[in-house]
Amino acid sequence: MSSLDDTRLVRRAKDLVPAPAKAGAAGLVRLAGQATAPLRPGPDLLVVGAKRSGTTFLWSSLLAHPQVLPLVPAAQHIKSPHWFTRHAGRPESWYRGHFPTQQTRRRHAARTGGAFTVEADPLLLHDPRAAGWARAVLPDARVVVLLRDPVARAHSHYRERVKAGVEGLGFPEALAAEAGRTAGELDRLRERPAYYARAWDWYAYRARGEYAGPVAAWTAAYGEDRVLVLRSEDLYADPTGTLRRVTDFAGMDPVAAGPSSTRRNRAPGVDLDGDVAEELRAHYEPHNKDLARQLGTEIWW
Repeated sequence: MSSLDDTRLVRRAKDLVPAPAKAGAAGLVRLAGQATAPLRPGPDLLVVGAKRSGTTFLWSSLLAHPQVLPLVPAAQHIKSPHWFTRHAGRPESWYRGHFPTQQTRRRHAARTGGAFTVEADPLLLHDPRAAGWARAVLPDARVVVLLRDPVARAHSHYRERVKAGVEGLGFPEALAAEAGRTAGELDRLRERPAYYARAWDWYAYRARGEYAGPVAAWTAAYGEDRVLVLRSEDLYADPTGTLRRVTDFAGMDPVAAGPSSTRRNRAPGVDLDGDVAEELRAHYEPHNKDLARQLGTEIWW
């Protein structure tokens, strides 16, 4: 089994089950992936967030680069196994089973001149466990951080939760309820390695726009030369140029990645009440200044 590449693993798994049970073939592929985990390097590039800042758009656009391989199985279009955030209780072999084998990567590199994998999980940026854990498991990875105007990000996050049917409050009321809803969640994440903080994932509208501390944590874990921090607004305004920055950073050949034709996970725009926007902008002002000092840039928002 260990000598098989991923295409043959998928075919063999499908051949092992009768037609009515083909849906279970993916489970067999996952088991085969775990069995061959030592032969599966993790991702070369981690896109860690922030949420509602274009991580899916960047990930889907990078998949158009000829040197980028999808996660396994390719038909499932997996953006991330979410091992560091939602499924931390599962073994590392389960996580590595989502990535192509060394043999698959070698064959791909022989055809294209290189082989890279990309994982994108917008929960990673603000998970206090993630940076150090990722560095320990994936010491050679490079990290991309996409940051959106935190006021627009907070409102987009809220609209997404409304659309998902899990938010019944108005935006000002949801902001007022955030501290109570998410109380203790970061402590639980720090104390429980396998904990998934659903309330933090869903309702931390304001807190997940406070970027300076999380960016500092990822930079401390990986070093400044292995962390690329970008503005989402630049990605949307100049996707080709911004993608070129990412591919150069990752070490991919300078081939136009061909940005995804549409932005995914895009919620319809809704005007934000002026008073709420003003309050949020005042809240984020010191955080934005801290971020600018860290990055050595002008204040972005």
